[in-house]
Amino acid sequence: MRAPAPSSYASRWRGGALAVTLLAGLLGAVPRVGAHAFLVRSVPAHRAVLGQMPERIQLWFNERLEPAYSTVSIWNEVGAQVDARDTTVGLDDPRRLSVTVETRQPGLYTVKYRVLSVDGHVVDNFFTFTVKASR
Repeated sequence: MRAPAPSSYASRWRGGALAVTLLAGLLGAVPRVGAHAFLVRSVPAHRAVLGQMPERIQLWFNERLEPAYSTVSIWNEVGAQVDARDTTVGLDDPRRLSVTVETRQPGLYTVKYRVLSVDGHVVDNFFTFTVKASR
């Protein structure tokens, strides 16, 4: 039995190298678990029922935030924005995001946030809370 011609080995080697390169590229494209900022806690908490509206809504994340690209807003039941549009990332804690609330009315509110953590990942999400009418 004769050995294959040298060009056949070179062709197989190039094909194998291409397959390894493609596989490495695909594995590198898979996002790392936990490689983005996630909401650790908030005041008020998701689904909280409050007796009165807080002055500010505050959110804490597991990673530092990029202030120029991190926002939070508050929306009432009819879709009107009810915050002062003064989103702030804490100077003392760069993982804290907050905004002033301009309404004191009872109702269901939605907190929408979009943050960019310092690792470059964007998270866009929301949660709700309720303010009960005073008796």
